[in-house]
Amino acid sequence: MNDRHMLLAGAANMFIAVGAGAFGAHGLKAVLTPGMLAIWQTGVTYEASHGLGLLLLCALWPRFSVTLLSRAALLMLAGIVLFSGSLYALALTGIRPLGAVTPFGGLCFLLAWATVVMAGWRRRG
Repeated sequence: MNDRHMLLAGAANMFIAVGAGAFGAHGLKAVLTPGMLAIWQTGVTYEASHGLGLLLLCALWPRFSVTLLSRAALLMLAGIVLFSGSLYALALTGIRPLGAVTPFGGLCFLLAWATVVMAGWRRRG
């Protein structure tokens, strides 16, 4: 993954997060229970924060290890799909076993940020 891909992925995820947040606040408010709406909102929050994380990685690209930043970006994307995606699906369907996927997304987020730490530690130039 290069800096252009990170920019596109970050911006696309921010677009989706804003849309999902608005959909949850207006379209799902009357349909979901407050508990399921909170689950939806957690998915939105993590997608938005890691969409911004992808944009941050793009900005850091010229100064740090591109290999590590690329790995971190892929882990963030996997985390968004697994964490936020499973929470969106759980909120919409109520199928509780979908929640078993969520921790794997959280692990991807943790690994992504640990990889950013490594990139900072091994700063080039």
